[in-house]
Amino acid sequence: MSIEIGLFYGSSTCYTEMAAEKIRDSINRIGGSELVVLHNIASDPVALMADYQYLILGIPTWDYGELQEDWESHWDAIDSLDLSQSQVAVYGLGDQIGYPEWFQDALGYLWAKVVNLGARAVGAWPNKGYQFEASKALTEDGQFFVGLPLDDENQLDLTDDYIERWSQQILQEFGLL
Repeated sequence: MSIEIGLFYGSSTCYTEMAAEKIRDSINRIGGSELVVLHNIASDPVALMADYQYLILGIPTWDYGELQEDWESHWDAIDSLDLSQSQVAVYGLGDQIGYPEWFQDALGYLWAKVVNLGARAVGAWPNKGYQFEASKALTEDGQFFVGLPLDDENQLDLTDDYIERWSQQILQEFGLL
C-alpha cells in the first residue's frame, strides 16, 4: 500500500494554494515520491479527509481573525469526521503587520477543531522572528505556533525556507522518514 498525504486548503487570493503547491513539491522531493494529493475545499468535499491517515490543512486568516470563506462554508461538516486515526499538520497565511491582534487566528481555530476530533497534531513552529500582538494559534506556553505561520505580505523572502524546513519536520513527525 502506498502512503499518501492529503493536503486540503482553502484559498481566496491564491496564496494559500501556492503555499500548498510548494509544500507538496517539497515533501515529494524530500520523500522521494509522489506522496501529497492536493484538495481545494472549494471543489473537493471535506469528507475526503477521512480517507487519509496523514493530513496537511492550509487556511488563511481574514481580516480580524476570520475564517476563509471556503473553510467557513464547510466548518460544520468537519465535525462529522472521525480523525482519531489521523495525524494532522496545519499551516496558515496571515498578515502580522496589518492585523497584529489576530495574526494566524484561523490557524488556531482549525488546529483546535481537528484536535478536538481526535487527530494527533504535528508541526509546531517556533514563534521567533514574527512581530504581532496576539494570536489564537499559539501553543499553551506561547513559545510555538500550532503549525507553520506564513506571512507573504511581509516575509515573502522567508516562505520557501520555512516550507522546506517544515516539510522535513512534519515528515519526520509523521514517521515517514
